[in-house]
Amino acid sequence: MRADIRIAGLSKHYGAAENLAAVDNLSLTIGEGRFVTLLGPSGCGKTTTLRLIAGYIRPDRGTIHHGEMLLSSPETAVPTERRGMGMVFQNYAVWPHKTVFENVVFGLKVRKVPSAEARRRVEAVLALVHLEGLERRFPNELSGGQQQRVALARSLVVEPRVLLLDEPLSNLDAKLRERMRGELKALQRRTGITFIYVTHDQAEALALSDGIAVLDKGRLQQFGTPREVYTRPANRMVADFMGLVNLLPARVERDGTVRAGALALRIALPSGIAPGDAVDLAIRPESIRLAPVPAGDGAVPARIEETSYLGNLGEYQVSLADGTRLRVQTAALADFAIGSTVALSVDAGQASVFRKD
Repeated sequence: MRADIRIAGLSKHYGAAENLAAVDNLSLTIGEGRFVTLLGPSGCGKTTTLRLIAGYIRPDRGTIHHGEMLLSSPETAVPTERRGMGMVFQNYAVWPHKTVFENVVFGLKVRKVPSAEARRRVEAVLALVHLEGLERRFPNELSGGQQQRVALARSLVVEPRVLLLDEPLSNLDAKLRERMRGELKALQRRTGITFIYVTHDQAEALALSDGIAVLDKGRLQQFGTPREVYTRPANRMVADFMGLVNLLPARVERDGTVRAGALALRIALPSGIAPGDAVDLAIRPESIRLAPVPAGDGAVPARIEETSYLGNLGEYQVSLADGTRLRVQTAALADFAIGSTVALSVDAGQASVFRKD
């Protein structure tokens, strides 16, 4: 039996006149055992979507199925506790007056699991999240990362088929957040549980996910693998949101060349774009190469305006003869001085073109 999550035509409105669409006609299928991230800016509808899946709120239109089971529709909703899902919140929501063991075992007590079986399962899940030996500690005796693992263990111990995570790492410092990313990914692989993860952090989504659903203003903009979403964005919004990008006004010439000022690139044009059309040209900073002049065919002269050394790479602000400014990232070994002239070339295969709004 299929155990994927199928969202079809899902909408949820708020406001006095219910004219604000938090989620607008969303359709999405999340395969069993996948790690899928709902990604987008604040207010895009990602947390509302997660709460609809969890059953905390009911949709105005559309349906949510888990396998063959109808979970939600405007007319009916399976109660949250009967959905076979766990939820991990941004603020951990661990009880400060309970020990680690008491926090984790709580859900099993509610389900009246025999005490010996409950202890076995708690010990197993604490080992899974590397908290063995800390059963008697209280939350205020734990680090932020350990408290986050307590919240994970509490959700996992009831053996959910789906784990929902609402920005669970946002309260951690950068180093700990990066370490917890690796632990979450390894945990999902070990358990085989479907993870649905909410974040506004593009790097987090790229590092963790099998699939990324980019949302904006309640609508799905693109759903694909991290590589697809980053290298082949479906539209300008996705290109602009997914990391750094140079967005240039351009026009398609008669021979199909895309020209943005001094830059002229041969790019495979998306369906519906033809010679003469005004377009937006998207170029990632790492798709631009700089070299001492003179350089090969297709290179254009550029002037180094600003430089930044970022440790693992170098970043440059460059200007072309027509005044176009570009952000460029290169290997850290490259070293070009401010004011120097370089030859600039673009990997056209990594550039994207979108119809101008």
